[in-house]
Amino acid sequence: MEIINGLLDALQPSYLISALIGVLAGTLVGVLPGLGPSATIGMLLPVTLLFGDPGASIAMLAGVFYGAMYGGSTTAIVANIPGEVASIPTTYDGFPMAKKGRAGQALWISAVGSFFAGTIGLILLTLVGATLARFALSFTPAAYLALLVFALVAVICLNEGSVIKAIGAAAFGMVLISVGVDEVSGGQLRMTFGIGVLREGLELVPIIVGLFGVTEVLMSAESGIKSFHSGPLGKMMPRGKELKRGFAGILRGTALGFPLGLLPGANPAVASFMAYDLEKRVSRHPERFGRGAIEGVAAPEAANNANAQAGFIPLMSLGIPTTSSLAILMAAFMMFGLQPGPLLFTGDNAGIAWAIIGSMYIGNVMLLVLNLPLVGLWAKISVIPIKYMGPAILAVCIIASYSTRNSMFDVWVTIVFGVIGYLMRKAHWPLSPLILGLIIGPMIEARLAQTLSLPNGLGTLVSTPVPLIILILTIAIIAVSVRLRRVIPTEHREEMLEEAS
Repeated sequence: MEIINGLLDALQPSYLISALIGVLAGTLVGVLPGLGPSATIGMLLPVTLLFGDPGASIAMLAGVFYGAMYGGSTTAIVANIPGEVASIPTTYDGFPMAKKGRAGQALWISAVGSFFAGTIGLILLTLVGATLARFALSFTPAAYLALLVFALVAVICLNEGSVIKAIGAAAFGMVLISVGVDEVSGGQLRMTFGIGVLREGLELVPIIVGLFGVTEVLMSAESGIKSFHSGPLGKMMPRGKELKRGFAGILRGTALGFPLGLLPGANPAVASFMAYDLEKRVSRHPERFGRGAIEGVAAPEAANNANAQAGFIPLMSLGIPTTSSLAILMAAFMMFGLQPGPLLFTGDNAGIAWAIIGSMYIGNVMLLVLNLPLVGLWAKISVIPIKYMGPAILAVCIIASYSTRNSMFDVWVTIVFGVIGYLMRKAHWPLSPLILGLIIGPMIEARLAQTLSLPNGLGTLVSTPVPLIILILTIAIIAVSVRLRRVIPTEHREEMLEEAS
């Protein structure tokens, strides 16, 4: 069985070390307010070229992504500081539990819930991923075009800010990636304005590093560090009714978070808020929420971890990233010559794909083992002043962008897009649609050209069953987005926009 071989490959030293580095970095990212997984993955993207092993490099970046979901809960519970926007609902009952001397129980149910949800997500990825990829091999250009449009529309509609701004951001990304040689038309230059260096186009890595790394430094420089609440952790494992309610919340959070993770734009933060809302609705005593209800911690944490793992199914099977973090991870695949999608599970690539999945199983176990013993350390790290971390992060961004092509032009690109990202964030323009536009813009262009060359042209989208079904789902996602907007509290809309970025 492929997963057994993948697990054996993942036990090699290179994969074990990469997974450990990834989950440690992800946990650190999770406990540090403001520094999200997207920024960290973007900064580490060019560094992974030094590893030489594509699978181990991607395993490390994946560890950063799902590790951040674990780390965000620690300071949310013990210090009322959500490291990630997805951990905001955890503060509602996690911090009240900590103030009552029950921080240990909140941390325990959070870690176990995260591990359970993440593992269930991986099992479903194992069972569904390769099968879905084989099904996608039969997709016509029209079907793939419809799928790409679905992803783009979903990200725009599920964005918590202005839909008009989301459309503008996606269009901006597609325009940026069009600079240089037009391979579809046979080598025609586009938007180079007579500047020689633009003939080669704009590299994805410097743009991403600028939009996330440099922008995060600029945004964090404006924020202050909150105080750290140092109270007793208390007993670690809940018992009796508390344990029963906690596990019930884990099951419901997992059941809700996983299917949402399959939808582009429904990021872990969306799943977390929806899971908390669901718990209050199904509870016989909703008045307990906000005062230390253990299921109010368990459900959001399970939901955001199940959501994070579910996102790897459309990414690896269909080549569709559902969040900005996964879009950057997709860039990592492409940087190593691996095209996420149907062909990833075939030929020589299959071994790497299953090894990456195997490393995720191991990474989840590492996170469970590491989180509780080091909880005090992670909480204290969260108060490191930005004046110390900012310059270090900025230096990494500059080095990372220069190493892409050993060009100062890419450094300037990083700086310029750092400023652009900062201005967009201040004006509440989402970065997630922009990143998706950068990633799938060329794919949409290529599939559109192929579809137009067919006898029925764009009519194929409605005259064949698969594209028609996807278009119907695209319309359905617009309706779903209206409902999702009502679940997220108004006061957190701005924070949700930050998470999508």
